Amino acid sequence: MARRRGAVESVGVTAMRVLVTGHDGYIGTVLVPMLTAAGHEVAGLDSFLFEACAFSNPPPLIPATRRDIRDVVAADLAGFHAVIHLAGLSNDPLGDLNPALTDDINRGASVRLARMAKEAGVRRFLFSSSCSNYGAAGSTLVGEDSAFNPVTPYARAKVQAEREIAPLADETFTPVFLRNATVYGVSPRLRFDLVVNNLVAWACATGCVRLKSDGSAWRPLIHVEDLARAFTCTLEAPRETVHGQAFNVGLGDENFRIRDVADIITDVIPNVRVEFAHGGGADRRSYRVDFSKLERTFTDFKPRWNLRRGIGQIYRSFRKANLTPETFEGPVYSRLEHLKNLQGSGKLDQTLRWLTPDVRQTKRA
Repeated sequence: MARRRGAVESVGVTAMRVLVTGHDGYIGTVLVPMLTAAGHEVAGLDSFLFEACAFSNPPPLIPATRRDIRDVVAADLAGFHAVIHLAGLSNDPLGDLNPALTDDINRGASVRLARMAKEAGVRRFLFSSSCSNYGAAGSTLVGEDSAFNPVTPYARAKVQAEREIAPLADETFTPVFLRNATVYGVSPRLRFDLVVNNLVAWACATGCVRLKSDGSAWRPLIHVEDLARAFTCTLEAPRETVHGQAFNVGLGDENFRIRDVADIITDVIPNVRVEFAHGGGADRRSYRVDFSKLERTFTDFKPRWNLRRGIGQIYRSFRKANLTPETFEGPVYSRLEHLKNLQGSGKLDQTLRWLTPDVRQTKRA
């Protein structure tokens, strides 16, 4: 099938050639099969830091370049109609590991990638941002025009990246900012350091949902498969619908207090109780999010999951895998522990770059 540079403008008619950064991660391994099923020609770019963190069957292989996002060159972007940028340090604990490094990767490398993509003729750039940008918002419902109030290095880097990428928008380049709710659900690169996945894992392993805070903080939640559907809709939408826009990505009735998540887990999983850690206070990261813009804009976005069903999915998968706390809190399923393990074994340096030359240079297709 012949591809043309302007294919992204004829969405729904002509398939696009799409580069997904971080395609081998928690979200990417779910998103890529959806994009290919929709008829798009997909390639990946990833440092493969979490290649060993397999939970289920490995994701299907696609043409992919093994490269750190900080080292992208112009040739990596040539010929693509769109870039979906997922790569980065993925959550608050990783951000706290080294705030300067988080800024370098999540802001600096992201902005550089967007600029290079524009220069390479890429027409659409989807930036995976976060609802954590709203930070300490409390119980007030926040929308895309609400003030940012980030409280972690991770969130501050995402906020600044949005601000620096947005001015690149013009008639040739369409950046779109997807502010993701907190993700949960099963993936080939499953993580148990995400709040729902983690609470379900502890409930399965110990019979106790143990909250480290008072559980009063609000979180918007979305299943990883529904998040992938939202990215696909945004990729395929007409330019005028999404050009330079930010979208909160989640579901209106999927805002929960953490203690309410715990209660739902006890409803779904038998013989489980909730326990509060002694001295656990309020979590400053608290935000309820308005997703009505997403719902109005993408009428073809049809979520298939809610929290209760997602908890059931994680529960069944956990039981099948027969995991222990030592396993799901260890280096396979905790991103922070995995990186520390790679550094401790001499495979990564302190800037999270591979030290093994053959690993760094390998291409995979």
